[in-house]
Amino acid sequence: MIHAITHAFRARFLDVLASIYLYNEHRGYTALDRVLEAVRVQCPDDPAFIDAIEKHRADERKHYVMFRRWFDLQGRMPLAVGRSCGHIDRFIERVFGCPIDALDTATIAADRRAFAQLCRVIMLTEQRGMRQVEVLLRNRQVLSDRAMTRIFRVVEKDEPGHWMPYRDWLARHGGTATRWRERWTDYAIHKSLMLVKLPLLFVRRSTPRLTRWPDADERSGA
Repeated sequence: MIHAITHAFRARFLDVLASIYLYNEHRGYTALDRVLEAVRVQCPDDPAFIDAIEKHRADERKHYVMFRRWFDLQGRMPLAVGRSCGHIDRFIERVFGCPIDALDTATIAADRRAFAQLCRVIMLTEQRGMRQVEVLLRNRQVLSDRAMTRIFRVVEKDEPGHWMPYRDWLARHGGTATRWRERWTDYAIHKSLMLVKLPLLFVRRSTPRLTRWPDADERSGA
């Protein structure tokens, strides 16, 4: 009986965790497409910075594919989570007042202060992600699943390169310091996800599963 309960808890925990990560990795690399638009306008003479963001985008896509493959091996689709479980979604919306998809990259590219703010938001998000992965790699539920552990080992290795380029750009342009409101927003979003959104998703058995992959249109158009 206890073994069955433990197994069910572990399976549900990993199901919820992987669903949230798959959503966030997909939102991450598609959002970086928008960021790259702004970077190529704001920093046309900084190919190293552009290359670093392109690698960041490729890594996020790679991570998404790994989580998708994990679900393939489980024989089920991910839970249908939305923007309420997306860290970067909520951060962008609170700071810029609009969803990622509506972000005016042309205006941001033309405004050095707005562009620096976008860099700080991405940097804080990625630093938060790095710390969270360190926590998860000490979690017994994650460590009990070899495939999941391998995924997070890859993510752990990639994470430093996801925030350092933004830090370095900010340092070169005198905008390294994050604002206390930005740090508070990052903290509040994280706590909301950990203490409210994730537990609710864990216990809400009525949450439907996706019927198609988030990148289905991308792959069909490839």
